[in-house]
Amino acid sequence: MHVIDSHTGGEPTRVILDGAPDLGSGSLSERAQRLAIEYEAFYRSVMLEPRGQPAMVGALLVEPVDPTCATGVIYFDVDAVLGMCGHGTIGLAVTLAHLGRIDVGQHRIETPAGVVAVKLHDANTVTVTNIESRRIHQAVTLDVVGYGQITGDVAYGGNWFFIVDPSPIPVEPANIRELEDLTVAIREASIAQGVGGENGEPIDHVILQESSPDPAVHSRNFVLCPDDNYDRSPCGTGSSARLACLAADGRLAPSQEIIQQSVIGSSYRLSYQPGPNGGVIPSITGQAFVMAEATLLFNENDPFRAGIET
Repeated sequence: MHVIDSHTGGEPTRVILDGAPDLGSGSLSERAQRLAIEYEAFYRSVMLEPRGQPAMVGALLVEPVDPTCATGVIYFDVDAVLGMCGHGTIGLAVTLAHLGRIDVGQHRIETPAGVVAVKLHDANTVTVTNIESRRIHQAVTLDVVGYGQITGDVAYGGNWFFIVDPSPIPVEPANIRELEDLTVAIREASIAQGVGGENGEPIDHVILQESSPDPAVHSRNFVLCPDDNYDRSPCGTGSSARLACLAADGRLAPSQEIIQQSVIGSSYRLSYQPGPNGGVIPSITGQAFVMAEATLLFNENDPFRAGIET
């Protein structure tokens, strides 16, 4: 299996170029569902140690349905097939440029959540124009075991988010373990109490937001992903959901640009335009760097061929 690894703001992406199962035809959402149901062992083996690493997201290249798109892609982490991935799309664009498949300029990429646009500014800098993002519920209070009542918004940015602002724990690297424990508990509470999307979609990500002491930075966040690892980047789909909340509250005007930092200090430049259905069309600019090009081997005699389950 031929792969190229990159990182976006510290968050790794593994682009799978060949050697993956044939998912057949149909829409990307249908093929993503097929990957999730029929090939869980495959995608977990790519993400789990010793072959993968915590927080890594896979990007499986597939044929797009829309012929105007440079490629189709299905994203996944070790525990879930994703609708969309912002950092992964930045990493994918940089990887495609590294391979000579795209050049500086505008391109379209098809994902299970819809078609997104990417603008490759240079070898490392990409702007993603995401799908329309929206807030679903405002100021929902959860009873969180061990923490009491926690209030936040439910929003969609390609994945489902519960967003708490301000965070009850300072968003600082020294507090990462405490932040992880809290966000896992919040997600469990949201699922147990039936808080999610319009059609019952469960919360898969949790964001803790706070303002930044740096006047040049709007805010910083801690984002829990479905695999219970935190996002090293500021999370592209999470930033999209966050923009929808800021817009709905009248706290950010269209085209107004802000800097969003992650808990480790990496950053995205964010802005939005009004969406046609009452949400926002987010714009996310970040940088990615290719780290490795490799062939993954799956030896039948390897006791950890399928990955280490811990």
